[in-house]
Amino acid sequence: MKVKISALFAILFFVAVAASAQTAATGTAAQTVKIQSPPVTDKVLPAAEHYEGGQAALYAFINKEMVYPPMAKRNRISGQCIVSFTLQEDGSTANHKIIKNVGGGCGEEALRLVKLLQFKAPGYSLNTSLPINFKL
Repeated sequence: MKVKISALFAILFFVAVAASAQTAATGTAAQTVKIQSPPVTDKVLPAAEHYEGGQAALYAFINKEMVYPPMAKRNRISGQCIVSFTLQEDGSTANHKIIKNVGGGCGEEALRLVKLLQFKAPGYSLNTSLPINFKL
């Protein structure tokens, strides 16, 4: 009998901890939705220092040019795609490759966006990757 009561209290404890974790995560997510600035990662991207206007301008251009893929809209797919590319000495990009794809055409759209980017000439080649966020 004591074992059953102890097990019941243990289960109730874990349920309470899980419920409090979910409410804490929901509160922080609601606060981040209210911010209207373009999503910029916390990490400084090496390619962003060669973009006219810096990292914020880079993500502003991506947000302006991004067309959400219809398949991803229909299936409510969102997430982050990562595209790898080589920044050439003259500022052009080459060797485009999708590293992380969330599906629904998001990876192909991220690849199209990276091919549109115009960088300043760094004077040396740079292998880098760029995360692009897709949010519905």
